[in-house]
Amino acid sequence: MDNKKVVIVTGSSRGIGKAIASSFLKQGHTVIVNGRSEFSAELMDYFNGLGGKVHPIVGDISDESFVKQMIKETKKTFKRIDVLVNNAGRTKDNLLIRMTEEDFDSTLTVNLKGTFFTAREAAKIMLKQRSGHIINISSVVGTVGNVGQANYAASKAGVIGFTKSIAKELAPRGVVANAIAPGFIESDMTESLTDDVKEQALQSIPLKRLGEAEEVADLVNFLSDQKYITGQVLHVDGGMVMNG
Repeated sequence: MDNKKVVIVTGSSRGIGKAIASSFLKQGHTVIVNGRSEFSAELMDYFNGLGGKVHPIVGDISDESFVKQMIKETKKTFKRIDVLVNNAGRTKDNLLIRMTEEDFDSTLTVNLKGTFFTAREAAKIMLKQRSGHIINISSVVGTVGNVGQANYAASKAGVIGFTKSIAKELAPRGVVANAIAPGFIESDMTESLTDDVKEQALQSIPLKRLGEAEEVADLVNFLSDQKYITGQVLHVDGGMVMNG
């Protein structure tokens, strides 16, 4: 029996998404990588060198028509969808009194509505298969909040509530849904932080280090093999939420 999966990873051109896509490819799975911009030749060479089969589909998950086309193309080409990883997201930080409507709406549109679009369309396929895994990447900010990120926190808290709700809806057909809440993970975003901000972050983390994208990918892989875990929020944060 072929145990190779067909996996969609949104926001997979860098950071956590790239690590997740890479991990699945290394195991020989078929991975649909998605981003808003064309994937560089260098990145595609990297993905192709890992094993498995990589298939890029470029577009914005906050565009409903694009999401429908992406899911349709995946089903037509690969006949099934086993795992959907909703990783694509954006930040537009500002203090509440300075935050504009566009700051708020654009963040929720990508982080929450985009997750809704992809999960809804993938679920239509998974329910017919009577199997499937939806893994939504939330954030510790969605559970404890953060200064200057009211919009981001609202979107990621929404992802948690959304995940728990669809887990209950989809369970009777054998489809499971879980959320992962990463803390401070080594990435382009954390590299741009000042030393003072990094030190402050480390003080809030019991393990006293930033996480690695591969550590989030490891949990995604674990969940993609589980059929009796659903509706859960798992933190990858070095113990950060214990101080929340």
